[in-house]
Amino acid sequence: MKINSITDTITNAIFSPLKSWAEHSPGNWNILIGSGFVLLVVGLILTFVFLKKMGKADERTNQISLKSALFMLYGVILCDLIFPKEYMWQVFFLFKYSLALLASGIYLAVRYKKDFL
Repeated sequence: MKINSITDTITNAIFSPLKSWAEHSPGNWNILIGSGFVLLVVGLILTFVFLKKMGKADERTNQISLKSALFMLYGVILCDLIFPKEYMWQVFFLFKYSLALLASGIYLAVRYKKDFL
């Protein structure tokens, strides 16, 4: 008898319906991949734009950039804990880095609005 941990149970409950939906038709699979790439592009643009808007590195902007990288690391670690590794790992790899870049970009946007405007 195999004993599953609570994270495996939660992960299977959340992502099994997604797997069955994505494998139902090629159109669903393409929607999943397309939405991952859209999130990746939005996260890249947000991060790049707000890093450039902050200007040259000094004591204050270095701290903001490092905190942004920390949020990105937290996003990667959280997604590693949540996303399953047995199936569709390429898609979840895309979503992991998309969500991490998006979290970093959102943090930079909030900090830019708070500190620079």
